[in-house]
Amino acid sequence: MEALRISSGFPLRSSIKRASRSPTLPHALSLSAPGMRNLQPSSAMEAARSSKSGWSGRRGLSVVAGSGSDNGSTKSAPQIGESFFRSVLASMEHVYLNRNPTAKAILELVQSNCEERICYDHLAFRTFAVNGYGIDSMAKFFLDFGYTQREELRFPAKKLKALWFSPPGTEKSSSGSGMYGPLPRIFISELLVDQMSPQAQEIIKRYTHGFGGGEYAALASSVGSLTWGTPSSSEFQQLAGESEYAAWTLVNGYALNHVTISAHRLKSHLREINNLNQFIAENGFSLNSEGGVLKVSPDGLLLQSSTVADSRSFHFSDGATAPVPCSYIEFAERLVLPQHTNLPVSEVKEHHRRDGFEVGNADKIFESTSKEQLTKKTVAH
Repeated sequence: MEALRISSGFPLRSSIKRASRSPTLPHALSLSAPGMRNLQPSSAMEAARSSKSGWSGRRGLSVVAGSGSDNGSTKSAPQIGESFFRSVLASMEHVYLNRNPTAKAILELVQSNCEERICYDHLAFRTFAVNGYGIDSMAKFFLDFGYTQREELRFPAKKLKALWFSPPGTEKSSSGSGMYGPLPRIFISELLVDQMSPQAQEIIKRYTHGFGGGEYAALASSVGSLTWGTPSSSEFQQLAGESEYAAWTLVNGYALNHVTISAHRLKSHLREINNLNQFIAENGFSLNSEGGVLKVSPDGLLLQSSTVADSRSFHFSDGATAPVPCSYIEFAERLVLPQHTNLPVSEVKEHHRRDGFEVGNADKIFESTSKEQLTKKTVAH
């Protein structure tokens, strides 16, 4: 069995086709891309404040939970204010968009076509399950705002575990876009380091030991910095040979792995994910083809796709400079649950739709940062 779900409830082509009306991203998100080490916390937070009006993988068993289920959930009373919370999310997004031109261009393209706001279905992060750097390190920030822990997903072949978290007050959503729109679900995964080879464990533990664990996970993500030292190119290559997830996390840390456009919340024909996929491909972007471009849950109600990750130049500690995979953008369409199909379209809310995540879909989405997919992207372009 390669995957088990436990129930408790990505260079940008210069010849991009543009719509007649092409909006400009808010000033904060139009800045030149900062380097990993020279983006200061103050500038990131200022960018977040100024962007408030704009943006700011079937291999296993599956048990589907209804959207309203709280079975096995862990709730937390809010301990931080909404303005601060959204500002941190916007800073994370600012770093993400400056490092990933494909995601930035697609968001502009979709918005110009729809002439409306973009809503995020979920945000995703990767972590190391060692020395306090695992899921809990990033989850704390979201739990402190009142998010609820939901289901656990397992990916034995990849040596991964994941948890997803539902947002508070989903029906009292903001009318803004991106991080200032409806609060997204959160998907956090972790590499089960103790299942790796002794050599891989030694490398990961060397960088995660003695740096305060994951106490600064959300801060690191919002300012675009690693919380540990810069690795060598040989260490990166050694990890990549065993786990591309591990190598990605070593050089990207807590950076946003991807954001996901909620397709069904769009108003144009792009609300159907097959139309959205065709639109993205026709505009010159590469989609993750692992298991087919469209990933469909066993119940047929969760439809997902994603681009192939962008690459960026990374300066290793041994003086070498080489491209490493960065992040990508995903698309998701959640269909209406069977018991609510008789509702008028105008009355369908998010809680009437298929909730949660699917191991088979996620297992293939993970491949958006794989060498195989990046190689296909390079050949295609």
